[in-house]
Amino acid sequence: MVVQLNRENTVANRFLAELRDEQVQKDPLRFRRNLERIGELMAYELSRTLDYEEREVRSPLGLAHTHLPKDEPVLATILRAGLPLHQGLLNYFDRADSAFVSAYRKHRKGEEGFDIAVEYMSSPSIDDRVLVISDPMLATGQSMVLVYKALLRMGKPRALHVVSVIASAEGLEYVQSHLPANTRIWLGAVDEEMTAQAYIVPGLGDAGDLAYGSKV
Repeated sequence: MVVQLNRENTVANRFLAELRDEQVQKDPLRFRRNLERIGELMAYELSRTLDYEEREVRSPLGLAHTHLPKDEPVLATILRAGLPLHQGLLNYFDRADSAFVSAYRKHRKGEEGFDIAVEYMSSPSIDDRVLVISDPMLATGQSMVLVYKALLRMGKPRALHVVSVIASAEGLEYVQSHLPANTRIWLGAVDEEMTAQAYIVPGLGDAGDLAYGSKV
């Protein structure tokens, strides 16, 4: 299942527009906050798919009956660009466990191509848990797949969700063909093109640099 926020007229379109706008991008605080707000919207939509059970809550005047999630998901993100999006998800799933994985493009010397290097990982057990992996940009899709495979060392999740702000059509297809068939994918928008350097067009640029500053 793929959910794409910009297919409907919602406030998410404003957040997406500001993330793409090269003038608004000059304000890193605004950029991070827009990523966070999209994460919050994604969390709300994703929460509809969880399992719930009836609970009683005692107020000062009596008992209220409600339905609450049976268990909390594990929220995993890819460092460093994924941190604001992760925070948005965590704002709503505030009792969730968190996992962090370092994945980056390791460029081949003298070539345009690159490999994805997965190094640091900090994660709880994900065995029989709902796993949510977030990363703002789903370009080739390779990072997402490699991070999922790395996390499998921590167990086999009961359900998998992928959350990204902008995906390329190619990256979406790659993820769909390399992750479990029942994976739910939550996207802000899908762009059709990618450059030879695997940047999404029109995309928004390098999300990590825009959120936290250029790296050497």
